[in-house]
Amino acid sequence: MDVMYMVSSGRHTRPKLYLPLLIILQFVLQTVEGVWPLPQAITSSAERYSLNSQAFYFGYGRQSAAQPGCSVLDAAFKRYFSLIFPDHTSANGALRFSDSKPFTLDISVDHDDCESYPNEESSERYSLNVSGGQASLNAETVWGAVRGLETFSQLVYQDDFGSYFVNKTEIEDFPRFQFRGILLDTSRHYLPVQTILKTLDAMAYSKFNVFHWHIVDDPSFPYQSGTFPDLSSKGAFHPMTHIYTQSDVRRVISYARLRGIRVLPEFDSPGHTKSWGKGQPDLLTHCYRGSIPSGTFGPVNPTLPSTYQFMARLFKEVSSVFPDNYIHLGGDEVDFTCWKSNPDVRAFMQKMGFGADFTKLEAFYIENIVNITSALNKTSIVWQDVFDYHERIPKDTVLHIWKGVPAEYEAELSRMTQAGMRVVLAAPWYINHISYGQDWRSYYTVKPQNFSGTEEQKKLVIGGEVCMWGEYVDAANLTPRLWPRASAAAERLWSDEKQTSSVDQAFPRLQNFRCKLLRRGIQAEPLYVGHCKYEYQDI
Repeated sequence: MDVMYMVSSGRHTRPKLYLPLLIILQFVLQTVEGVWPLPQAITSSAERYSLNSQAFYFGYGRQSAAQPGCSVLDAAFKRYFSLIFPDHTSANGALRFSDSKPFTLDISVDHDDCESYPNEESSERYSLNVSGGQASLNAETVWGAVRGLETFSQLVYQDDFGSYFVNKTEIEDFPRFQFRGILLDTSRHYLPVQTILKTLDAMAYSKFNVFHWHIVDDPSFPYQSGTFPDLSSKGAFHPMTHIYTQSDVRRVISYARLRGIRVLPEFDSPGHTKSWGKGQPDLLTHCYRGSIPSGTFGPVNPTLPSTYQFMARLFKEVSSVFPDNYIHLGGDEVDFTCWKSNPDVRAFMQKMGFGADFTKLEAFYIENIVNITSALNKTSIVWQDVFDYHERIPKDTVLHIWKGVPAEYEAELSRMTQAGMRVVLAAPWYINHISYGQDWRSYYTVKPQNFSGTEEQKKLVIGGEVCMWGEYVDAANLTPRLWPRASAAAERLWSDEKQTSSVDQAFPRLQNFRCKLLRRGIQAEPLYVGHCKYEYQDI
């Protein structure tokens, strides 16, 4: 007799009273609690099928547009086999399951996008059916298939004797928001490539799909430019050990692609650029004390033609290195003090008719940079500051909200979408901030579309982002500070809001998922007291 748990209706159907309560509770734990983030619709049964690493196969459906040789799926099969059977090399396991029936998971996709990169329009929708001792996964794209493989891997569980099982399950799933990002800051502390790759793994487990690489900033310029090598040789913490070579960047992009993750580079200017000036003379503004240069420097100098010539060459390189359609241009926290002190800047202001309004000067600069990236067929993302002082920016620009408490960022959401702008929300998910207790709960209860506006306005909120700034974070503490707290935001950005409204119901599911992360080698911090059946052994 089946016991059904209908997530699509948001209700539990009543279990048959004659079934043992223990079986029902075990079933719920192994199915619905086994998948994070929660699928849009899931129907599960207590009926289960045994799995054996020696008799488990991935297959391509006959009608699938992708066939063997598909780089994304072939790599995913190898990756997920090890995730499904973490101890499949065990001799005991091989002997125990030697007589098991074969189990095949067939994958079919509608479009052969095996050699492409995921983009802002890529579908991640999939359907998964586990029944009759086999499974089928259907998706519109390979990116949806990768999400479905992640879900299947989380459905598989082991009993107390180490035997593998999966319950009869049917899932229809797709993300609520198209943009689900994680920002890493690699300027304030250099993060080794391996640390970034580990983060990409964990992102895929939570179904994040955008890696926002805040690659440079005031403290250091670790990106090694082929066009301007002095930027890293003079601006990095160390010109050999603390840089990202072109090979490193390609490795990160390739690794992310195989996991359905876009890599969004950010080269923030005109502020946050002190490290740039060490390798590029006359890029930054000379600050003055009275009528005499002080020997210090401020933001990028927006008055010089050489500034835009440099930026055009740099972004031409960046656009060729990073395949994503988006480039983040920054534009936040520009201190006008140095501009105000510089007589040449003030003279330029008068010539342009800006008077003493330095927000107009910044708007002039950003407009020129956006034009440069637009000519490269790139979509620009900017921090909200740009819109705050310059509402007349191109409609295809994406605005990134990072400031304020709920009342403040909700007002920004309303104002920006009313202007027809697309928005990414980051303000409630500055996860570098920590506090005692279960702060993941506040990340889980965020409502990205809870603002005054029409339904059309709310559709302009394309997603959200978890930001991990690096003042107090390096490779030593990044992973436990990020996970599983970021996973709370992951479910908010993927799953239906009404079906995931209860923090208390989310707690045991997230606790279960945290244990999965540990077993997969992600040093995720505990949510509260307790223990995991399988502890992470490599700490």
